[in-house]
Amino acid sequence: MSEPGPATVHPERLVQGSVDKIDLLLAIDNSSSMADKQDVLAIAIPDLVHGLVNPRCIHEAGAMPPTTVASPITPCPQDYEREFAPIKDLHIGIISSSLGGHGSGACPGTTSASNVDMAHLLARSDENSTTNDLPTYLDRGFLAWDPDQKLDGEPETPDPLDGEADIGPNDSNADLNDTSLVGQLTAMVRGTGQTGCGFEAQLESVYRFLVDPEPYATISVDPATEYIVVSGEDAVVKKQRADFLRPSSLLAILMLTDENDCSIREEGMDYLVAETAPGFRMWRPRAECAQDPGNTCCRSCRQDQTGCTEDPACTGPDGDAARLTAAEDPINSRCWDQKRRFGFNFLYPIDRYRRAFTEAEIPNRRGELVPNPIFSDLNPDDLDYGIRDPGLVFFAGIVGVPWQDIARQNAQGQPDLLNGLNQEGEPVGGLKNADELSAPVGDHGSTWELILGDPAKYQAPKDPFMVESMKPRSGANPITGDTIVPPEETGWNAINGREYTIPAESTGDLQYACIFDLPRDAVKRCDGQAQSCDCRAVGGQATDNPLCEPEAGNDQEDPGPRSTTQIKVKAYPSLRELQLIRELGPQGIVGSVCPRQLTDANAADFGYRPAIGAVIERLKTGLDSRCLQRTLTPDAGGEVACLILEARNSQGACSCADIPARADVTEEHAAAKEEVLADPIAAAAGWDCVCEIEQLAGAEGEACRHDASDDVEAGGEPVHGWCYVDPANGRGDPAIVADCRADERRKIRFVGGGEAQQGATLFIACPGE
Repeated sequence: MSEPGPATVHPERLVQGSVDKIDLLLAIDNSSSMADKQDVLAIAIPDLVHGLVNPRCIHEAGAMPPTTVASPITPCPQDYEREFAPIKDLHIGIISSSLGGHGSGACPGTTSASNVDMAHLLARSDENSTTNDLPTYLDRGFLAWDPDQKLDGEPETPDPLDGEADIGPNDSNADLNDTSLVGQLTAMVRGTGQTGCGFEAQLESVYRFLVDPEPYATISVDPATEYIVVSGEDAVVKKQRADFLRPSSLLAILMLTDENDCSIREEGMDYLVAETAPGFRMWRPRAECAQDPGNTCCRSCRQDQTGCTEDPACTGPDGDAARLTAAEDPINSRCWDQKRRFGFNFLYPIDRYRRAFTEAEIPNRRGELVPNPIFSDLNPDDLDYGIRDPGLVFFAGIVGVPWQDIARQNAQGQPDLLNGLNQEGEPVGGLKNADELSAPVGDHGSTWELILGDPAKYQAPKDPFMVESMKPRSGANPITGDTIVPPEETGWNAINGREYTIPAESTGDLQYACIFDLPRDAVKRCDGQAQSCDCRAVGGQATDNPLCEPEAGNDQEDPGPRSTTQIKVKAYPSLRELQLIRELGPQGIVGSVCPRQLTDANAADFGYRPAIGAVIERLKTGLDSRCLQRTLTPDAGGEVACLILEARNSQGACSCADIPARADVTEEHAAAKEEVLADPIAAAAGWDCVCEIEQLAGAEGEACRHDASDDVEAGGEPVHGWCYVDPANGRGDPAIVADCRADERRKIRFVGGGEAQQGATLFIACPGE
């Protein structure tokens, strides 16, 4: 039997064991122009819900396409099995992007009920509602999926206090209420609305709800220093977080937004970038900023200029620091390319959010490291002692990026959501995964270089449609060849139509990353006082905006005037959200807020179906699969020289010998055990028990590798332990790895009592790995 080498073996996380619950947070932008996208997301809600609670059935040999069945309790057809076990414990909540004016006078709560949501859970039927008027689980602001009706401690006993047990309105009334999961969630999505603050804090809202150890209760400006002062703690956020977030769940954040994040730092005088008082304009940047925002002398003219040569343009006519003009600094266009435009970045760094989703400790207001709530037990008395592994935190963004940039490409090199090729050359369609986003795209570099560039070096994306600009841009999409059309020229492209002339009298705008058609019954007339409408005449001048219907007799390719009827919807480059997704690697998922089509509801490329499919595909790897990226080398008996350790919180009752397939860690592997206990989440999880899980050998090992059933036996007796399955190299039944990605069809398989304990985290160590 192969034995793992001692001392030099370094363990790495394999997967958290026995994940049977999901906490899903929908972070929805509720600023102007978002209602159309919320409607598209609402249409995708059944795909999202069914994908989790009623997963597809996969053919065991992979010879037939996946199929679906009527309900979570309906068995799969013969020779099919679920791609993962149906989720029977699901929390779903919604927050918006509105945190108010961050201390400025912008976005007062008196002008809109949605301006100051402060990351509180939303369950309102209308954007003007000041309270959550839709039913939620125990009035806690979120929905709970509970088909077994166990939340009150009496499984299979219907009770009005349990969570939802009906997916749709025609299901049985198993939960003694007249609501359903899909219906409730759809209403909540649409009720988020589009009258929220225009200084969208998409990322900070998520941070405030899930992570911030001290979410402030009040924010104000000290009149003596003009600095921000935050005080108190928001008891509502902390209570809702503790109710919503379970310590051993898979945590998924799904963000929907059509523009860049504007999470303004709530400290110092950073609030000034959100100041919208009449006549207020930001200060000029020094000349160095135009050429190199990374230059040490790229500063605001209002900052200390020590160490830099005098910049005459930094002094205004009044002798004070010079300010920008209204044309240079429209108040509705403050949250992009700030270092170049203002000499100062007023937004929280992206690393704040990367750390929030990956590290066990984060800084509080005073910079002291404290436990991260995501990796903590917020309810110690609920008998859920596990702490989630960082590999079970996922962030998905349906954001401003052309779908053509992130879709898999077909054999002809064209973006194809239906038949695009994955890394194995299979025509599976859909969106690129993390590996594919990082892979070269012809001679253009990676997809990340196309859609994001290099923010650390202030290098713009290679796709000109992803460049933030008030002025018309130029160039062509590197993948499709679509050329940007200037406002004064005839032409049209399939990505953003054409550039347009932003009216000087407007409050500011950017050129679009992508656009898509409004459904015929959703066309908007932008006359009079119509809100969130992009085709209003500004200053009495007709618009040439590509979102607007051409005047009678004109074609969409004509540069001539357009009417005040809006027939298309826009999105701007969502660069900060994309930067975070890139930083999260395999835990990040990218979708486009501009759908491929909204006409054929049965097609796989309809609406946000590709994005939801990418989310489900990624989440399932954290639920039920030990698929491996690398190939291991077994000996003649099929065993591999690897050690698997299980770390858990036993509540002081650790006994490896009392659990099937477990053994105390040998002295030879003591160093590996010490590394496990030094893991960043060990203290937060309270790990006090580390055991070796035994590898199966002989007939038991062969049964583990070749018996695809749920109850593996050898010689008529149950088998407990683990084995390495690699059918491509003649080691096991292909049906066992049918749920793995095409390039990862090998796995560590646990059977019987060898399965990880509830809430445990597994580590694997193989010599030379």
